[in-house]
Amino acid sequence: MASPFWMVVLAVGAAYLLGSIPTGLVLVRLSTGKDLRQEHSGRTGGSNAARAAGTWAGIGTMIGDGLKAAAAVWLAHALTAGQPLVEALAGIMAVLGHNYSLFMIERREGKLHFRGGAGGAPTVGAAIGLWGPSALFMIPTGIGVLLVIGYASVATISVGVAATVVFLVRAVLGIGPWGYVVFGPVVVVLLLLALRPNLVRLRQGTERVVGLRAWWRKRALSSPEAPGEGPQPPSA
Repeated sequence: MASPFWMVVLAVGAAYLLGSIPTGLVLVRLSTGKDLRQEHSGRTGGSNAARAAGTWAGIGTMIGDGLKAAAAVWLAHALTAGQPLVEALAGIMAVLGHNYSLFMIERREGKLHFRGGAGGAPTVGAAIGLWGPSALFMIPTGIGVLLVIGYASVATISVGVAATVVFLVRAVLGIGPWGYVVFGPVVVVLLLLALRPNLVRLRQGTERVVGLRAWWRKRALSSPEAPGEGPQPPSA
């Protein structure tokens, strides 16, 4: 039985508000006094929090961002008696709120601009809220892409792709609701929009490299052997 329309609106609106909570901004401000919006990329996600305030701030931010998105899905489940499409929409709105936070609106050149993160952690959190074991596919995918390919932006996009595959396969096999399938593709679009500056740097070859490729590059540069004779980084 479908829930009243106002209950659906409440669930979706609450999801956006939960997603808008700037976890990284709060943690970094409390731990260092810094304004995360003025540090490095200016985003409020875990990667920038780690650069600004250390590893633990980054981990805490990612956990908090994941939990707020999962909570948005669980709240939608409670409010609408478990309607899959509304739960998926709540997950999407949580990611949207994270990327374009209601609490971080700025006016620049006469226009309103929303600040936030890139959406990786809340994507994982929302997917866990929809189906807990999805973490067993999404987290290893993100970590593997980060270590091997070496770009945080590509790793972030990969978790959205993994969510798309997980929920589509479950629906096709008849063990998951089709309403969840909408979550992955929409979130991938949100991630791509948030990561546009990174994608530009990827095309230009100036994106920051991390993981195994960064290690190989550092090792090659520090090698006493002649240029061109040291170890070569693995292919991406």
